[in-house]
Amino acid sequence: MHRVPGYASDVITDKCIDWMESRDKQRPCFLMSHHQAPHRSWECDNKHKHLYKDPVRLPDTFGDDYKNRANAAKVAKMRVAEDLTYGDLGIVQPEGPSSEVGQKMIDIWWWNDRKIPAPDDVTKLKLVCKDDGTVFTFKTKEELAEFKFQRYMQRYLRTIQSIDDNVGRMLDWLESEGLAENTIVIYASDQGFFLGEHGWFDERFMYEESFQMPFMIRYPKAIKPQSVCNDIICNVDFAPTFLDFAGVRIPSYMQGRSIRPLLLGEDRVEPSWQQMAYHRYWMHRDVIHEAYAHYGVRDQRYKLIYWYNEDLGLEGARPGGEEKEWELFDCQEDPLELFNCYNDPKYLDVVKKMTKLLDEKMAEIGDEPIHTKLAGSKLLNGVH
Repeated sequence: MHRVPGYASDVITDKCIDWMESRDKQRPCFLMSHHQAPHRSWECDNKHKHLYKDPVRLPDTFGDDYKNRANAAKVAKMRVAEDLTYGDLGIVQPEGPSSEVGQKMIDIWWWNDRKIPAPDDVTKLKLVCKDDGTVFTFKTKEELAEFKFQRYMQRYLRTIQSIDDNVGRMLDWLESEGLAENTIVIYASDQGFFLGEHGWFDERFMYEESFQMPFMIRYPKAIKPQSVCNDIICNVDFAPTFLDFAGVRIPSYMQGRSIRPLLLGEDRVEPSWQQMAYHRYWMHRDVIHEAYAHYGVRDQRYKLIYWYNEDLGLEGARPGGEEKEWELFDCQEDPLELFNCYNDPKYLDVVKKMTKLLDEKMAEIGDEPIHTKLAGSKLLNGVH
């Protein structure tokens, strides 16, 4: 293993700039710069520890009771109030039995990270900041939960500040080299992130905060600055887009479509563009988050999710869990996704339409459906 001194985001950017400076300047180039910073346990660069001291507003759904939803929401171990560890929040982890100092994040004998407890009587709980020794005490469970949220948000925001800084370094370097006008720069992610919405941290689920992801593109030579495209795209569309802009033939076997036509004109809309996004999470009951496996689609208004709740023999997934469930959300009428309307007769036609679109999208991408197998099995057994 080769260790490089420095903060990860800075080191990654240093290596990217070094590569750009040493490239063959007579040929086009393609670089992907991947950052780890948004992930736990949110250890920020020392120079950012003074930032973001003001309280952050609690999300409207922070105290979600998970009613009217699939059971997966209730059993997930991603709750800010219950599942964050001492290390996640920069708190000194004390010694002692689990009943007093908290359960292990993973129940393995050699695993050390423990979750900060959330006892009914919080008045005896004392938490100590690992940086400066500040002691925190609490009068109510609600006060403890909000403390964890504020601490989580501080550490998250301070950590991702390093990405903001280093994206700026990359853009400044392109400007200084005279490359900004003719270079396509894309800022994107593999998913979104829960920042207290529904009481959660982390990602995985198809609910809006985790499902949506940033996508910003700068290409002064062809794309109008500050223009906005409201069409739905997926990450499988990224690679065809890169090839299209590079003038390279897109292989027929490649998933996704180039979004170049959506980007090249003011308020331009591609008439044939499919307003549909697909999502799949396969690591059923992963050992840390207990997140159930599911897939689904979302158009400009509705979202259909199928919780198939199987491990399928895949590494990292575990067997067990609940019965299979469907969810349908009307994101226009219920933007917080609090009411599953899958069994509401008023949405019967919507369910049929979205199920058909799900089947078509899975076939287009080449993913293997599970709900159709189950339906076929029921028909063979005379169940309707």
